[in-house]
Amino acid sequence: MKASDLFIKALENEGVEYIFGVPGEENLDFLESLSNSTIELIVTRHEQGAGFMAATYGRLTGKPGVCLSTLGPGATNLVTPAAYAQLGAMPMMMITGQKPIKKSKQARFQIIDVVDMMRPLTKYTKQIVNSNVIASQIREAFRLATEERPGAVHLEFPEDIAQEDCSEELFDVVDYIMPKADSKAIDAAVKMIEEAKNPLLLIGAGANRKITCQALARFVDETGIYFFTTQMGKGVIDERHERYLGTAALSSNDFVHAAIDEADLIINVGHDVIEKPPFFMNKGGKKVIHVNFAPAEVDPVYFPQLNVVGDITSSVNLLADELKPQPHWDFSFYAKVREEVRGHLSTYFKDERFPMLPQRLVHILRENLGDKDVITLDNGIYKIWFARNYTCYQPNTLLLDNALASMGAGLPSAMAVNLLYPDRKVVAVCGDGGFMMNSQELETAVRLKLNLTVVILNDSAYGMIKWKQEDMGFRDFGLDYNNPDFVKYAQSYGAQGYRPENDADFIKILNQTLHSDGVHVIDLPVDYSLNHPILNVKLKQKTSEL
Repeated sequence: MKASDLFIKALENEGVEYIFGVPGEENLDFLESLSNSTIELIVTRHEQGAGFMAATYGRLTGKPGVCLSTLGPGATNLVTPAAYAQLGAMPMMMITGQKPIKKSKQARFQIIDVVDMMRPLTKYTKQIVNSNVIASQIREAFRLATEERPGAVHLEFPEDIAQEDCSEELFDVVDYIMPKADSKAIDAAVKMIEEAKNPLLLIGAGANRKITCQALARFVDETGIYFFTTQMGKGVIDERHERYLGTAALSSNDFVHAAIDEADLIINVGHDVIEKPPFFMNKGGKKVIHVNFAPAEVDPVYFPQLNVVGDITSSVNLLADELKPQPHWDFSFYAKVREEVRGHLSTYFKDERFPMLPQRLVHILRENLGDKDVITLDNGIYKIWFARNYTCYQPNTLLLDNALASMGAGLPSAMAVNLLYPDRKVVAVCGDGGFMMNSQELETAVRLKLNLTVVILNDSAYGMIKWKQEDMGFRDFGLDYNNPDFVKYAQSYGAQGYRPENDADFIKILNQTLHSDGVHVIDLPVDYSLNHPILNVKLKQKTSEL
C-alpha cells in the first residue's frame, strides 16, 4: 500500500470528517489519496483560517479537528492556531508537508525545523521518517490530543515518505477512561465546604462537558451554593439560574469580585491558570479547592489548599452525594450582589443611540437568538461586554477565547460552527481589526454555501488597546486606521453587505439575515464612549459600596 493511502485510512479510522487547509506541492501524494476518501477537504484562503476552524471543531466535538499545510511558510502560518488550541484545550491535529528527507535536489530551500518550532506549542510533534510507523504515530497523536488536558498535536509528512510502499496496519481506537478522584480527597473537600461560612462555586472551561454540565446543575440545585463562571465557562449551567452571580470578565472591581471577596472558600471546578485569572489568591486569604483532571500548577496568584484530581463529572457527583447544606452557610450577601448585577447589566439594553452601544447589541442578539443558536467572538473590548452581559442558556453558545485571546478567530470559528450545526443560527461578532485579519475567509464561507451573519463593530481603531491606553492615563496615539467599504467588500466575495443607519434599521437587517440563507455582513458603527467611565471608574466605585 502507498504510504499516503495508509495515512488517509488511519485518519478515517479515527473518524475524521474534515481536513481544513491550504495544500502545497509537498502534499500532492496526500491530496491524491484524500481524493478517494470519505473525508471532505475544506480549502481555506489562509492556513490560520484552517487552524482556527480545526480548533473550533475540536472544541465543539471533543474530537481532534485536522488541518493541513505545506512546509515552511505554510507551517509557520499554523503557529497561532497551534497556540490557540493548546492554550484553549481544544483537540487539534496539524499535518505539514516537507521536502524529501532522504535525497533532495533543492538544498535548504524553504526548509526550517518545523518539528522543533511546534514543540513548545503542542502536546506531541513528530516527523514521520518510516512509512511503517504512520498508523501508530497517528493513533498516538490522536490519543494525546484528546486526553485531558486536550490540545494540539503535529505530524510532519515528508514527500518521499508519502510515496513509499508499506504494509497496511491500523490500530483500534481505544477510549480513555479518566480515573476517579481519591475518596480521601472527596472527604476532605466535603469537610472544607461544610465548615465554610460563605462557600462559592467557580466554573471554568474544563467543566464544559455535557455530562459535567448536568452534574454541576445538580450540585447547585441540591446545595444551594451560588456560582460564577470564567469567560470560557459560560453556559455550563443555564445563566437564568437563580444562583448565578455572573461571569468574571474583568480581573477585579466588578460585582462578581465583591462576591469573591466575601467568600471564605472557592470551589474551583475546571479552571486553571492558563485562562486569565478571575481572581487573585493571597496568603492567609480565602481557601480554594481545585477540582480538575490534573493537579493545580502553583502560581503566585493561584495555590489551592486542596486538589481533587480525577474525572470532573465523577468528582462533582461524589461531592453532591456527600454534601449536606449547612445552617451556618450565609448566602445573603450573594443574593444582594445578584440583584445589583441584574439591574446593572440591563442598564443600557434599551438605549437606542447610534452608533450603537455594545450593551445594546448584546441585548438585541439575545432577544433574536434561540437557546441553541451560537455567537462566536473575535478578540476585542466588546468581548468583555458579551462575557458580562450576554446570558447563555446552554454550553458553547457563546464561543470566545480567553486563553491565547487571539484576534482573527471569530469568522473561521463561526464557519466551523455552521458546518457542524447547520440547523442553528450563527452570528460572528468581530471588531474591524480582528475581522480584517482573516476576512479573506468570506470567500471560503460563500464557496461552502454556509449560512451565517457577520457583525463588524466599526470604530476604525484597535478599541481594546484604546481602552487600556485611557485607563493608564496615556494620550490617544497610534491605534487608528482606515477601513474598506465593508458592504462593497462583502459583495465582492459574493456575500450580502449591509450598513444600518439607526437602531431600528439594524434590528430589521439582523432579522432579515437570521432568516435568510447565505453569508451576510453587517457594517455596524459602534459607540465605545462608555468603556472607560463604566469599566474603569463607575464599577470600582459601585462595588466598593456593596
